[in-house]
Amino acid sequence: MQRLLRGAEHLVPEGGLEEKLALARREGRPLRVKLGVDPSSPDLHLGHAVVLRKMRDFQDAGHKVVLIIGDFTATIGDPSGKSKTRPVLSLEQTRRNSESYVAQATKILDPNPDKLELRYNSEWLAPLGFAELIKLASSYTVARMLERDDFTKRYAAGVPISIHEFLYPLAQAYDSVAIRADVELGGTDQLFNLLVGRDVQRAYGQAPQVALTMPLLEGLDGVEKMSKSLGNYIGVAEAPEVMFKKAMLVPDALLYRYFELCTSFPLGEARALIEQDIKEAHRVFARELVRLYHGPEPIQEAEARYDHVAKGGIPDDVPELTLSADATQDGVIWVCKLATLAGLSTSNGDARRLIQNRGLKLDGEVVEDVNLQVRLDAPVVLQRGKDRFVRVRL
Repeated sequence: MQRLLRGAEHLVPEGGLEEKLALARREGRPLRVKLGVDPSSPDLHLGHAVVLRKMRDFQDAGHKVVLIIGDFTATIGDPSGKSKTRPVLSLEQTRRNSESYVAQATKILDPNPDKLELRYNSEWLAPLGFAELIKLASSYTVARMLERDDFTKRYAAGVPISIHEFLYPLAQAYDSVAIRADVELGGTDQLFNLLVGRDVQRAYGQAPQVALTMPLLEGLDGVEKMSKSLGNYIGVAEAPEVMFKKAMLVPDALLYRYFELCTSFPLGEARALIEQDIKEAHRVFARELVRLYHGPEPIQEAEARYDHVAKGGIPDDVPELTLSADATQDGVIWVCKLATLAGLSTSNGDARRLIQNRGLKLDGEVVEDVNLQVRLDAPVVLQRGKDRFVRVRL
């Protein structure tokens, strides 16, 4: 029970999970634990993994998890936390994204069919008739829907709310009816939707599910929610050396939270490590993260690469760019143009500012002259910051 509740933010009703577990034992069956995901992005990061890891905890406790790919609800668009109507995806887009999503999710989940049931909610939502839709809509009131914080703020501000947005939580709730969920998991931003599921299950004569939410993980900036668009993420499919490097960038103040939500590392040991030696605690976290997603073999090499670069070294596996001769003048090129072509700056002006701030290196040496002309008789290595490298050759 302690493991199932580790890191959890909300449990509704309080004590409800114990009751569900007791019922499952009496009936001699596993709980059906639901997670619905809209594959709006094909790539997963540690923020997504928080709730997936909780699903794995339920699997390890002997229960059946049901991963619902919201290919149909993604065509509506989840309004959770949105200040305006969210752009919708086509069914084809959601199906393409879901292939990558499932492949990455099963890095965390046990794919054994006895433990994982994969469903697409277009199975039951696409054929839902208008009469059934009216029955579903009648199970909830507009007043209750407007209790949702994001709807309340938009309504008060005069920001349009489309009727179809009210249908999203009802459609998600109907998923719980369709698969007869005992427990539904989600992030804290999904609590309202999970609670709607309880009411709709009652309306359809089912025992209401337990709602269990997990916190939204802050990104590497320590402020915003982890997001690929913000660049503050650690991807679950990233290479071991990239994962190790990013794990070392977790803010000190958030390291315990990352241990708690992103690993199964004993929390007492984690707290003691952080209090005794924060630098070593970062390394332990980085090693544990690489082990979870790539196994033990790459840990030593990933850590060695990190140390090599941290000491000013140039790694062996640097991305390469081959320039055509006409990009240079007799094999010579302006350093700002070179940095831009290498993708280390967005423009020559950006490269100039980068050099003025001592942020660009050429073959390990800081570039100080913004007018430097670089001869490409042999390959050169450009470096922006501590860990962005490009080897350039003609």
